[in-house]
Amino acid sequence: MSKQNLAFVPGTGPLPEQGFEGVYGPYIITVEDQLEVQRYRLSLLVCALSFLVGIGQWILFGPELAWLWLIPMATSLGLALKWIHIYLRPLHLGLKLFWALGCLGVIFMFWRLGSNEMLATLSSQPTWTWAIGPLFAALTGIGFKEFFCFQRIEAVGVTLLLPIALIGYLIGLINGTIVMVLLALSSALLLIMAIRKFGIAAAADVGDKSVFAYLDGQLKADAQ
Repeated sequence: MSKQNLAFVPGTGPLPEQGFEGVYGPYIITVEDQLEVQRYRLSLLVCALSFLVGIGQWILFGPELAWLWLIPMATSLGLALKWIHIYLRPLHLGLKLFWALGCLGVIFMFWRLGSNEMLATLSSQPTWTWAIGPLFAALTGIGFKEFFCFQRIEAVGVTLLLPIALIGYLIGLINGTIVMVLLALSSALLLIMAIRKFGIAAAADVGDKSVFAYLDGQLKADAQ
């Protein structure tokens, strides 16, 4: 059966469980799988909106209160990483670690610099990028996964533009104005990517669960 027949339509609820033939055998897309996909997509949408609005507020009104958008952005990013389907456990754990380090970096900046000065200081002192950078590294990982699995051109904005902006700013190759333009463009492309996720088959986001079962079995065999 085609995975396209298992599309999740917002507002209709999950569809009945259905079976598919994977690379390493049959597998089932469960109701829980579909709910996780829905939660992942909603979390990614909130993350994209928070990112875009935060950057927009920074550009239009200054950095003093723009930091508030880091709260829903970081929270929704963490939830997206909780519900994303990545079957390479080291990669999934690595992205979660980046997210945790980024959250700790934001908390440290808040404690060390104060809420109203943290983004202004980040603008004038690029070395503070080390504190917040891991958070965006985790977001870059999601962009890479989306591009690798679905070849969405807008995912390039997250996969390439984000690291170019932050690394370029950190090492002094890009000035603050260009960084803001790149971040604004990345956030807009992330929002497009998040919106386009809805209506795609839930099974496409879940992927081939037989691969996960095979990899999990290999890990257990190696551990014995």
